[in-house]
Amino acid sequence: MQDTTKHIASAFDRDLETVRALVCKMGGLVEAAILDATRALEKRDESLARKVIENDKRVDGMEEEINREAIRLIALRAPVSGDLRTVMCVIRMSAALERMGDLAKNMAKRTSVLVEMEPIDGSAGAIRRMGQAVETMLKDVLEAFVGHDVALAGNVWQCDEEVDQMYNALFREFITHMMEDPRHISACMHLHFIAKNVERMGDHVTNIAEQVIYMVT
Repeated sequence: MQDTTKHIASAFDRDLETVRALVCKMGGLVEAAILDATRALEKRDESLARKVIENDKRVDGMEEEINREAIRLIALRAPVSGDLRTVMCVIRMSAALERMGDLAKNMAKRTSVLVEMEPIDGSAGAIRRMGQAVETMLKDVLEAFVGHDVALAGNVWQCDEEVDQMYNALFREFITHMMEDPRHISACMHLHFIAKNVERMGDHVTNIAEQVIYMVT
């Protein structure tokens, strides 16, 4: 009986590790999407923007796979307590990552439009720096998830304030550009929506950080 129980526990651990690995892989895809979307904007690279749009299908597919595996794990293993919290955390993380992938895709779509417009000095570089900050937050929160590191997850949550400040500064710059030259209104509106997408990505990362803290504590 003891050997059977041990075997069941071992099988559950393997299943749980598989789901964890899938989430980390999905997170890596989203990290790449963020960096590629902001790089495409700065370099005015339509080919890279199209790559981001196309790769979003992989992110969507991974969310579906993670949900299938998580539901199967719940149905077959009936996890409780900390194990159940981990499975629920994985499901919520994959949903947040899928939304971040959609936001990166939306950024890439607007980049294709902006290529046809006169660039707004400094804006693309500022958005790239915002994107790098969010990508670092995402990398850290995935590390916190794997390591059950509450302190690191809490630090990620606090870092979102910096992203919000960067967004607010950009928003003021866009207003100034539009007031000074109405010809910049269309480009600034697109850039504002891109910056807002990056800011929303930061919010999703903080939601993941909260899930990690809940999972551990």
